Formats: sequence, C-alpha cells, structure tokens
Amino acid sequence: MSKKVLVPIADGSEEIEAVCIIDVLRRAGAEVTVASVMPDLTVTASRGVKIVADKGIAECESGDYDLIALPGGMPGAEHLRDSETLVRMLKKQKENGRLLGAICAAPAVVFEHHGLLEGVRATAHPGFIDKLDDTRALMDRVVVDGAVVTSRGPGTAIEFALKLVAMLYDESATGTIGEAMVVGGHA
Repeated sequence: MSKKVLVPIADGSEEIEAVCIIDVLRRAGAEVTVASVMPDLTVTASRGVKIVADKGIAECESGDYDLIALPGGMPGAEHLRDSETLVRMLKKQKENGRLLGAICAAPAVVFEHHGLLEGVRATAHPGFIDKLDDTRALMDRVVVDGAVVTSRGPGTAIEFALKLVAMLYDESATGTIGEAMVVGGHA
C-alpha cells in the first residue's frame, strides 16, 4: 500500500533537504505531493534553485497524509510557519497521531513556534537549537520521539529521509534504498 506524503516548500526552502526528502520517499514507493505555500507553484530555494510544486497548499488541505515532512532553510521555514493552511494541517496531523518530520530550521521555526514539540525530544540546525526547549534539544543527527522525526541540516538530509522511510514502512526498506544509493552503513 502506497503511503501519502506531503512536502511543503516555499521561497527560501533548503533545496538539498527538500529534494532528498522527496527523492528518497519516492524511491520507497510513497506518493509524495510537493505543495507550495507561496502564491506561485515555482519557488526559488535558498541557493537559487527553482523547484516546481505539484500543487498549492490550499489544494492539499482536505487530504489525509501518512507523513508531512518540512525542509528547513531560511526564509523558507518562516514562510512555512506563516502559512495558516499548513499550520492547520500540521496540528490536525499531530492530533491524529500521524507522522511529522522537520529538518534544519523547521523544527524550531515551525514546530516549536506552533507548540508541536510539546513533550517531544527534538533536534535542529546548530544555529536554531537554542530556540528549542533545552530539556528536549539534542545534538543527535536524527531524533525520533513518537510520531515526530527531526534532524539537523543538509548534511543529515539523506539520513533523515531514510528514517522517515523506516517510520512509514520498516527498517528493511531503508537498507534496500540506502544500498542502491550507496549510503554509508547500507552499501
């Protein structure tokens, strides 16, 4: 059974993180929808790379997703934080006990800001870790606490995406994908 995943993007999203999440989850067989929170479907990522979303975020609000995974990047994470539609979706996702993922600035700028990390251990980019509640801020590369997965930044993006695959499917799926991608520890 295919899992449904939403990856919201915005102007200033970190392209390495966004593309790693989308690519690895699609390799696992997930049905990934890339949704722009900007007025246009084409966003300009943090390093000038253009990414074309499948839909606008409003078109996705009525859908149910097994996972919503946020890339970081600035000011991309701020645009995600400020999207009322996305925030409603994230809160609904948490209420329903479904998977949430965020990497880099997004755990602090989006999840922490909107109370989605209450009682949850998390990590974030070193430049944002101090914005997390100190009792939960961890220096691990990828942190899983219940249905919330967080990670540090571009250098942990593939590891983060593989952990999302493990959470959606199972650990054996990550070995197959990691091996095909020649990722350390899997190849």
